[in-house]
Amino acid sequence: MPKFATTDLSDAHPEVQHCEPVFGDYGAHESFHGPVTTLKCFEDNAKVREALEKPGQGRVLVVDGGGSLRCALFGGNLGKLAEVNGWAGVVINGCVRDTSELEECTIGVKALAAHPKKSDKQGVGYFDQPVTFAMVTIHPGDWLYADGDGVIISRTELR
Repeated sequence: MPKFATTDLSDAHPEVQHCEPVFGDYGAHESFHGPVTTLKCFEDNAKVREALEKPGQGRVLVVDGGGSLRCALFGGNLGKLAEVNGWAGVVINGCVRDTSELEECTIGVKALAAHPKKSDKQGVGYFDQPVTFAMVTIHPGDWLYADGDGVIISRTELR
């Protein structure tokens, strides 16, 4: 994965969107980037698993969990699945769990917080729709760049 810094990309591309600094790091890779696949779900992670069972091809799964802090949408088993299937990372507008397991997964994981409670598994959710949180709107196919300084979104790949 080529080296980048969100600060340098932000300076060079003032048109990018900047997420509010609300995310913590939970995966082994603090820096990650790739084209976005979006998922909107609320307190139900069945569709998260469905997405991660497919080849990631270096993409980033962006999950709009409605900002819920009442349960986790992503944990160690899903982290390992994302790693094995070639996802670059996952950004969750919600919570994760199994944080010590996620630290061992060689992907990037950003989320609002950790929570021990698992989510429902009803299979409710919507793929490939624009999602809005952290003061940005993210479209399927946008490019997400994340590191220790934050998360930026671009309509195109940045070089």
